[in-house]
Amino acid sequence: MEFHENRGGRPFKDSPFRLMYLLPYRLWRAWRLRAHTRKILSNLSDLQLKDIGLTCEDVKRYK
Repeated sequence: MEFHENRGGRPFKDSPFRLMYLLPYRLWRAWRLRAHTRKILSNLSDLQLKDIGLTCEDVKRYK
Protein backbone atom coordinates (compact mmCIF):
# COMPACT_ATOMS: atom_id res chain seq x y z
CA MET A 1 0.00 0.00 0.00
CA GLU A 2 1.35 3.39 -0.96
CA PHE A 3 1.77 6.26 1.48
CA HIS A 4 -0.96 8.45 -0.04
CA GLU A 5 -3.40 5.53 0.02
CA ASN A 6 -2.79 4.85 3.71
CA ARG A 7 -3.26 8.44 4.88
CA GLY A 8 -6.39 9.27 6.77
CA GLY A 9 -8.81 11.91 5.65
CA ARG A 10 -8.69 15.44 6.90
CA PRO A 11 -10.19 15.04 10.37
CA PHE A 12 -10.41 18.78 11.09
CA LYS A 13 -11.79 19.90 7.75
CA ASP A 14 -15.40 20.13 8.98
CA SER A 15 -14.60 20.34 12.64
CA PRO A 16 -16.81 22.65 14.74
CA PHE A 17 -13.67 24.27 16.10
CA ARG A 18 -12.51 25.19 12.61
CA LEU A 19 -15.97 26.49 11.71
CA MET A 20 -16.00 28.53 14.91
CA TYR A 21 -13.13 30.60 13.52
CA LEU A 22 -14.10 30.42 9.86
CA LEU A 23 -17.55 31.98 10.13
CA PRO A 24 -16.48 35.21 11.88
CA TYR A 25 -13.62 35.55 9.39
CA ARG A 26 -16.01 35.23 6.45
CA LEU A 27 -18.39 37.77 7.99
CA TRP A 28 -15.52 40.19 8.60
CA ARG A 29 -14.24 39.73 5.05
CA ALA A 30 -17.72 40.39 3.56
CA TRP A 31 -18.10 43.50 5.74
CA ARG A 32 -14.71 44.82 4.57
CA LEU A 33 -15.60 44.17 0.92
CA ARG A 34 -18.87 46.11 1.28
CA ALA A 35 -17.05 48.98 2.99
CA HIS A 36 -14.43 49.06 0.25
CA THR A 37 -17.12 49.02 -2.46
CA ARG A 38 -19.05 51.78 -0.71
CA LYS A 39 -15.89 53.91 -0.51
CA ILE A 40 -15.15 53.48 -4.21
CA LEU A 41 -18.74 54.25 -5.23
CA SER A 42 -18.87 57.35 -3.04
CA ASN A 43 -15.88 58.78 -4.92
CA LEU A 44 -17.63 58.54 -8.30
CA SER A 45 -19.39 61.52 -9.84
CA ASP A 46 -23.12 61.62 -10.55
CA LEU A 47 -22.47 61.06 -14.25
CA GLN A 48 -20.30 58.01 -13.59
CA LEU A 49 -22.90 56.58 -11.24
CA LYS A 50 -25.58 57.15 -13.86
CA ASP A 51 -23.47 55.17 -16.37
CA ILE A 52 -23.62 52.09 -14.13
CA GLY A 53 -27.28 52.63 -13.25
CA LEU A 54 -26.94 54.03 -9.73
CA THR A 55 -27.74 57.28 -7.98
CA CYS A 56 -26.14 58.99 -5.00
CA GLU A 57 -29.01 57.80 -2.84
CA ASP A 58 -28.36 54.20 -3.87
CA VAL A 59 -24.76 54.53 -2.70
CA LYS A 60 -25.82 56.06 0.63
CA ARG A 61 -28.29 53.22 1.24
CA TYR A 62 -25.79 50.49 0.33
CA LYS A 63 -24.85 48.61 3.51
